[in-house]
Amino acid sequence: MSKLSTKIAFPIILSSIFAISVFIAVDYEELRPSFYLVLLFVAIYVFFFGYATGERFASPVKELLERANKLSEGDLSNRIYLDTKDEISELAKIYNKMAEELEASCEREKNTEKSVDIKVRAKTQALEETINALEQKINNRTIELQRLAKELEDFKTNKKTV
Repeated sequence: MSKLSTKIAFPIILSSIFAISVFIAVDYEELRPSFYLVLLFVAIYVFFFGYATGERFASPVKELLERANKLSEGDLSNRIYLDTKDEISELAKIYNKMAEELEASCEREKNTEKSVDIKVRAKTQALEETINALEQKINNRTIELQRLAKELEDFKTNKKTV
């Protein structure tokens, strides 16, 4: 039995035991054994009635709590639908609205992240193309300088031999 069920069932059971005690005290000496048997059945009935009433009121709250735990674990598509016509049903509607807004917010965040990623890739690609072009220019200049250095070396050797 859950805490909420106990909080609901316990007062029902206690008040019923009190009522039964009052019936016994009214005319204790004239009671027959059959009355005690009926009283036993009434006590059993009251216990199960209190337990069932507690469970009936506690089950929507338990369901809402389980769904809230799933939501906190990251299951954003989790919704709850209760057929009760009380405040718990209103709480379930508010829970569903919050879950929808949270799911939409996470979806917007993912879309924004994808958009930023695409923009960063585009900027990075442009920078990589610029870097590649500069590297190619450096390679061309290096080859040109090596050629010029070789020509200069050849010129110096030709000048010494002449």
